[in-house]
Amino acid sequence: MKEPHNYAQVGYSMILVSASLAVVGLLALFMADDVLFADNIQRDATAHFNECKLNDFVPDDCVKYRDRINNEISGIYVDPAKWE
Repeated sequence: MKEPHNYAQVGYSMILVSASLAVVGLLALFMADDVLFADNIQRDATAHFNECKLNDFVPDDCVKYRDRINNEISGIYVDPAKWE
């Protein structure tokens, strides 16, 4: 009768898992210059939105926010006549 255990496949799987973890570790090591990279992007985007909000979304770089305001969910109401 055939041996029901597959020790070789399990061993190869363990080697594959450890290699992938080593690759993830090396990527983290090289990318760890700025661990708050995503946080900095979010803070910059929030600061830009707040600056646009103070200017009533009139500048050209604030156009992308215009479709998200003037509704009950956002709670931000601006007169669209200012944009023309």
